[in-house]
Amino acid sequence: MLSASLTLDPAFRVAPVGRRLFGSFVEHMGRCVYSGIYDPGHPAADGRGFRGDVLELVRELGVGVVRYPGGNFVSGYRWEDGVGPDRPTRLDLAWRQVEPNTFGLGEFMAWTRAAGVEPMLAVNLGTRGIQEACDLLEYANHPGGSYWSDLRVRHGDAEPYGIKLWCLGNEVDGPWQIGHKSAAEYGRLAAETAKAMRALDPDVELVLCGSSGAGMPTFGAWEATVLEAAYDAVDHISLHAYYEEQGDLASLLASPAAMDRFIADVVATADHVRAKLGRSKRITLSFDEWNVWNMSRFAGRTQAPFEHAPELIEDTYTLADAVAVGGYLITLLRNADRVAIACQAQLVNVIAPIRTDPGGPAWRQTIFHPFALTARHARGEVLRVEPTGPVLNTAAHGEVPALDAVATHDPETGAVSLFAVNRHLTEPLTLHADVRALGEIRRTGAQIIAGPDPHAVNDRANPDRVLPRPLEVPPPEDGRLTLTLPPVSWGVVTLARPRVLSMDTVAR
Repeated sequence: MLSASLTLDPAFRVAPVGRRLFGSFVEHMGRCVYSGIYDPGHPAADGRGFRGDVLELVRELGVGVVRYPGGNFVSGYRWEDGVGPDRPTRLDLAWRQVEPNTFGLGEFMAWTRAAGVEPMLAVNLGTRGIQEACDLLEYANHPGGSYWSDLRVRHGDAEPYGIKLWCLGNEVDGPWQIGHKSAAEYGRLAAETAKAMRALDPDVELVLCGSSGAGMPTFGAWEATVLEAAYDAVDHISLHAYYEEQGDLASLLASPAAMDRFIADVVATADHVRAKLGRSKRITLSFDEWNVWNMSRFAGRTQAPFEHAPELIEDTYTLADAVAVGGYLITLLRNADRVAIACQAQLVNVIAPIRTDPGGPAWRQTIFHPFALTARHARGEVLRVEPTGPVLNTAAHGEVPALDAVATHDPETGAVSLFAVNRHLTEPLTLHADVRALGEIRRTGAQIIAGPDPHAVNDRANPDRVLPRPLEVPPPEDGRLTLTLPPVSWGVVTLARPRVLSMDTVAR
């Protein structure tokens, strides 16, 4: 049996756990909005058209922030079409869809309040520019007494939305993007847009478009150029990454190592620009699209007819995909000192943890579970655990550790959560954790995602085939915690201080 070890010590702090790390993404693409979060004719829909069953699952998922409305969609979007009583039907060129605009900014803000999530809004820097971005910001955030803010009031929202997070376009480096630009063109436009938006609302946080993937031919050079142009005007730079199993399960399970390298490269570039410009401010990262996506199976829609809410990239996820997603979450937590925002793409139906049937049920895909468990149990501060153990050789990512892990510690309650993944395809792994620095501690729970078939899925007929199940973990003994992770598995172990009983409690 494989064996690995790590140390849990509250002194090994990385950064606070931010709720923005547990973000998601809603785009007007496929059935994410229409028949996803919004379906007025559904039996579970409320008076606003929001599916109640989906809202319940979003709350259970533990999402902290949701990016909207795109994605490629935003680069051709006229936000004015989605507010007020008169909503024109438009053709969306990004996904060749018919967009009725019945769900727009006001509906999205009402939905975020119902879901209990922070909004993150993208502006169109593809076909539009500075003025339209400022008009949108004025409509959303200005209290009143101006054309756009008074229009919001007339549309029924007397109070400003107070949206803090704004994305300056989407994947502008990509040739597929409507309004694709060079780094120099985009950097100047983003800088001027950011300055104008800050003049209107100094409290906004702005996300600059980084590369749409580490494999882009302009990666690195793009970040350096746009950051030099806009460094003083922005707060974050974006990263997007998707991974898939292409007949090589070991490489899929190792793909969080590629995410780690991607983060390190963007941090290095941002810090190089900081040094070059002589600035003290550090740019943080917004990893606002990430997931498993079987992209090789998607032929695109360049020749497709225009349709309303077609079924697009509704991937059905496997147990192994869930383990990989658990690994991405470990990576994001471990880099919480520089990754300020992370959004899994997308939320419903489109490469999503939640699936729905029009007029029928909603269910949890396999990837729902590691996200929900991590969002629930990661509290306080991230701890670096520095595991040691065996190494695996993979075709796509070279040598990677068989075990990956991270922990969180809540200084107020003493609660500790350990998240761990065993990437080995056939061998269980025994993990020995040194917990002496935690003092007297007890195990409060342990759950594992594992099973005999790594390609098992949750679907309409069997929505609970892959579920977290209890993991047997003996209580800590002599400052040591020992647990065994099955092959191809992700798990979480929670620890807490012993209960201190008062005399009144004992008497009762």
